[in-house]
Amino acid sequence: MLLTAAIVSGLGLGSMYGLIALGYHVTYAVSNTVNFSQGSVVMLAAVLGYIIGVRYGWPMPLAIVLSLTLCALFGLVVERFLVRPFAERGSNGWLMATVAGGIILDNCVLFTFGKEPRSFPSELAVKPVEIIGAGVYPLQLLIPVAGLSLAVLLQFVMQCTRHGKALLAVVQNADAARLMGVNVRAAIAISFAVSALFAGIAGLLIAPLYAVHSDMGTLFGIKAFAVAILGGIGSAWGVMLAGLVFGLMEALITVSFGSTYTQIVTFALVIVALAFLPNGLLGRASVKKV
Repeated sequence: MLLTAAIVSGLGLGSMYGLIALGYHVTYAVSNTVNFSQGSVVMLAAVLGYIIGVRYGWPMPLAIVLSLTLCALFGLVVERFLVRPFAERGSNGWLMATVAGGIILDNCVLFTFGKEPRSFPSELAVKPVEIIGAGVYPLQLLIPVAGLSLAVLLQFVMQCTRHGKALLAVVQNADAARLMGVNVRAAIAISFAVSALFAGIAGLLIAPLYAVHSDMGTLFGIKAFAVAILGGIGSAWGVMLAGLVFGLMEALITVSFGSTYTQIVTFALVIVALAFLPNGLLGRASVKKV
C-alpha cells in the first residue's frame, strides 16, 4: 500500500515538475533564454486562484482562467523588461534579472498576501479513492494526465504547425526568420507567456495538495530546472520523462529513507546522471560551426 501511494504521489509530483520544466524548454527552444522566476509564477497562480476563487468567492473555473491569464501577462512583462533589454545587446544580464524579478514578486506577495500558509479547497482533494489498497486523491491522478497531455500538445504544435515551426526558426536564425516574415520579438514574447502559463497550470494543480504561501514556488522552480537539464532542455519529451523520473525518485527515497534524506540523495543522483549523460536523457550536443 505504501509503495503504491508513493508511486502515485511520485508520478503526480513528477508531472508537476515536468510541466514547470516545459516552460524552461519553450523559451530555450525559441530564444536560448529561460525565465528563472518560473517558481514564483507557480506561487503566483496558486495565490491568485486562492484570492479570486476562495477569498472573493468567484466561480472556480473563472478564477482559474483569470489566474492563468495574469500569469501569462506576467510572462510577457518578464520578457519585455527583464530579458529583451539584455538579450538584444548580447548580455547574459537576463540571468540575474529574472532571478531578481522572482524575488521581487515573492516579497510583494509576502507583504500583501501574508506569510501564513492557506488551505486551497478542492473537491478533487477531499475524498481519496482506493487503488491497489492505497488511498489517493483524484487530483493526484489528474496531474499526470494533464502534464502528459500538455506535453503531447506542445510537441504537436511545435513540430506539426506553421506557427510552431516559425517559433523554432527564431532560435536557429533570427535574421532569416525575420526575412521570412516572422515577427521575432512577438515569437519570443509568446514563448515566455506560454512558459508562465505552464507554470501557472502546475501551481493551480498542486495548490490543493500543498499549503498556499509566498515561498511555495522557490524549491519547485529549482527542482524543475534540474529536471529540464536532466531531460535535455531542448527536448520536450526528455523534460517530461525526466520530471516523472525525478518525482518517482523523490517519492521512493522518502518512503525508503525518510524525508530528511530526500533532497540529498535526489540531487546527488542528478549529479551522477549528468556526469554520464551531460546532454540529458534525450538532449543533443550542440553543433558548433567553424
